[in-house]
Amino acid sequence: MTLLHPPDLPHPPHPKMTNWLSAPTDLTLSPDDVHLWRINLDELQSKLEDFQVTLSSDEMARAQRFHFQEHRQRFIAGRGSLRAILSNYLGIAPGEVRFDYEPRGKPILAQKLTKSGLAFNLSHSQGLGLCAVSDRQVGVDLEYIRPIDDVAALADRFFLPRECEIMRSLSPIQQQEVFFRYWTCKEAYLKATGAGIAELEQAEIYLTPTEPARLPTSANWSLLEIVPADNCVAAVAVAGCDWDLKCWQY
Repeated sequence: MTLLHPPDLPHPPHPKMTNWLSAPTDLTLSPDDVHLWRINLDELQSKLEDFQVTLSSDEMARAQRFHFQEHRQRFIAGRGSLRAILSNYLGIAPGEVRFDYEPRGKPILAQKLTKSGLAFNLSHSQGLGLCAVSDRQVGVDLEYIRPIDDVAALADRFFLPRECEIMRSLSPIQQQEVFFRYWTCKEAYLKATGAGIAELEQAEIYLTPTEPARLPTSANWSLLEIVPADNCVAAVAVAGCDWDLKCWQY
């Protein structure tokens, strides 16, 4: 088989279920820290009214465009909890958090808040959300594993030839899981860089069914796969290396 991983990188254990802790009252973010927050969106129904007060008119307009109430409520819970999380780091009220957007849609803190040096990224799938916060550029993606018809053909559309070769070498069950691993790793990396999903097939990922994903050695980014809940996969991409991940339950 062709090269599956960069030869000069170690092979850490396959990602395991993550241990989520209660966040400390005195929340501090060191230069090498990456904080990852797990958000159970469907458990925040009682806070939806409070969240709505903190959202901008643009966010509320986006919420109203969802056809199904469940999706609308999850969007409000996601954006509301994001504002609440960021406000703890910034020392301001959730409603005072302001966002700008990069050319390809990545949300960032508005210019008057950029002096904080805080970077963040949010992802959600069904009723679960993940929010990454760091002083480094960071991206996160989360997907529930669900059956996909003709997953190999979908891989041919979005993945590199070497990645498709690995997919075709696997059993049908393995193909489903590995597809979502590739997808979350690529998305996390592209969200971190701000490149956007249009570059999906250009983001090269090295992984196997038994070894966690890695970026090419030429990339100045590092990648970590995690298992935030049963039957789902996620990945975090961070600028540089030697960072310390702390996982909090919102």
